[in-house]
Amino acid sequence: MTLPPPEMLPALPDGGGLVFRADGGSAAATRSWVPEVPVALEFNGLSYAVMMASPTDLADFASGFALSEGIATSADQITAITPVEVEQGWIIRTQVAGLDAARLSERVRARVAESSCGLCGIDNLAAIARPLPPVRFHSRVEPAAIFAALRALRGSQALGQATGAAHAAALCDGSGAILGLREDVGRHNAMDKLIGAAARAGLALGEGFVLSTARCSYEIVEKAVKAGATSLVTISLPTSMAVARAAVAGLSLWVLARDDSVTLAHDGALCVHPRALPPHP
Repeated sequence: MTLPPPEMLPALPDGGGLVFRADGGSAAATRSWVPEVPVALEFNGLSYAVMMASPTDLADFASGFALSEGIATSADQITAITPVEVEQGWIIRTQVAGLDAARLSERVRARVAESSCGLCGIDNLAAIARPLPPVRFHSRVEPAAIFAALRALRGSQALGQATGAAHAAALCDGSGAILGLREDVGRHNAMDKLIGAAARAGLALGEGFVLSTARCSYEIVEKAVKAGATSLVTISLPTSMAVARAAVAGLSLWVLARDDSVTLAHDGALCVHPRALPPHP
């Protein structure tokens, strides 16, 4: 079973430019710019956040964002998603059953977050140190599967190929086949879109591994763990906090994934949490 295909790309805006070469020459060039617009997220009629994002797969984005933020605990709680295009950008109006309005009001973030945002509205240090749920028992991913996924990734990034400026997050099975992929100008947004698409399709992120083109910051690790992933592969280096958080949760973390090598930063397959023991045969 695979994820539904991503939405068709919007008409990409073209731009002109002048390319200067190291040999002193220059030439006119036309490029497609990666779409980036303000996307306002509303939950049960309350404005929660405004993110800079690429306006595709917005229902997946709203679902994944709600699950990552703890606004919803399962896709079944999300009863309606209505993306609306407005003059300034997009509004995604989402209804979540059983959501406490008072609790939601306390968490509202009335600011625009950049597409490369850091703490994304977390306003105290204690919130960053909250324990993550333990990752369930899992087998180690075979490096050959990671290399197979990397080869398949290039041909699967439609927005990335068109613009050269989009992040991707993909769900891969144990052999490295890509079951589904989502893209966005923002690395966090791409992960949220993948989480939302998988949740809406009833696919578990923990059956294979998640492959991200993003820098491996602690937020990417946290989103992966909260969504039920067991193994995360990233193309770039991790931060020290990302490795530490992966270790505490028991997430298998592979980084610096290249055509010829990949680094295992933390082997979560060796971690057995009391609540994550394998079932008895």
